[in-house]
Amino acid sequence: QIKFGSVFLGKVPVHEEVHQCAGQIYGYKGCIRDFQVNHKELFIIDEALEGRNVENCNVPICDYHPCRNGGTCTSDEENWYCECPKLYTGKLCQFATCDKNPCGNGATCFPKSRRDAVCLCPYGRSGILCSEAINITQPSFSGTDVFGYTSFLAYSTIPNITFYYEFRLKFWLANHHSALQDNLIFFTGQKGRGLNGDDFLELGLRNGRVVYSYNLGSGTATIISKPLDLTLNVHVIHLGRNLQKGWLKVDDQKNKTVTSPGRLVGLNVFSQFYLGGYREYTPELLPKGPRFKNGFQGCVFDVQVRTSLHQGFKSPGTPEGHPNSGRSVGQCKDSPCSLIKCRNGGKCIESGSTVYCDCLTGWKGAFCTETVSVCEPEHDPPHLCQQGSTCVPLPSGYTCHCPLGTTGTYCEQG
Repeated sequence: QIKFGSVFLGKVPVHEEVHQCAGQIYGYKGCIRDFQVNHKELFIIDEALEGRNVENCNVPICDYHPCRNGGTCTSDEENWYCECPKLYTGKLCQFATCDKNPCGNGATCFPKSRRDAVCLCPYGRSGILCSEAINITQPSFSGTDVFGYTSFLAYSTIPNITFYYEFRLKFWLANHHSALQDNLIFFTGQKGRGLNGDDFLELGLRNGRVVYSYNLGSGTATIISKPLDLTLNVHVIHLGRNLQKGWLKVDDQKNKTVTSPGRLVGLNVFSQFYLGGYREYTPELLPKGPRFKNGFQGCVFDVQVRTSLHQGFKSPGTPEGHPNSGRSVGQCKDSPCSLIKCRNGGKCIESGSTVYCDCLTGWKGAFCTETVSVCEPEHDPPHLCQQGSTCVPLPSGYTCHCPLGTTGTYCEQG
């Protein structure tokens, strides 16, 4: 209702003269906020001259599920806020570190914190932002990193391995402990279905032994070598299969053979040929059988294959020796940490070609050169401002700006 010279919200005072259009006048029942007149915002309570029967509005805003990305909405009589899961920020948890992806050349961006990202570099790239080109002749794999990703190379599907194949390769272990872990060397198969009858071909390390397995669709055949001689720097593997019969020779150990169960004699695989790991980091996506939980740690090189006794050995890939894709693969015995220097006590972490600085408490940024504000979520110890209030850093310490209806040093009082 509007009277000349004044603005009334809700219902006009009873002593004012109002033209009654149809019967009794009813005042507005509900909530009003963000009131503007001629592009000017009016503060409804502060600028009001008088009023009656007005109270705080308790709108169940959380009923509308405003929080994104799994945030949890909490409301009281005055305010509401989103409690964001790790890696997300903003009033609605709408921002993630990788929204403004700093990584280049098709790298995988992973939000290390709410402020910092790590770039998992694609094949042929290295550096903090994966901007540096590297030449890889002997690929180096880092296993499964702290973010749950494996380093890997993916080659085009190897043709004509249905009835016969032979593989030759060499590998060098990053450390003796890596030989005792559950590490994949290579894999190809009906990937992503995870069924007992899925055809696959797989090679890996388990408990210091080489494990070679294949399934032609009627059961898994497995050969396990003797323990590796860890005094050797480089290990050599030669394996193959002709119809149901397979064989494996490791270093100077005796040749071992196996025959797959059932009557099927052909290996039908559709996936790419994965070396060192796989694109997904959930082993459950691989067919059932001797799954390997981690990627390889060390160098795998001189990988060659042939699919007929009358052929010569060739490197996998189209064109030969060229992978289709890869992630966090470096050059054997090269260290990307030699190219960067972390500041203020930060530690350089490398994972194949991926490299980043792990900062000490109180520091952040790509090279640990930025201080963490006392009001940031990463600060240790965290600020004590109650949720819904605003933490404001001061030259010494901080203060809490309280929302309407709260007071106290940390806005803890109603």
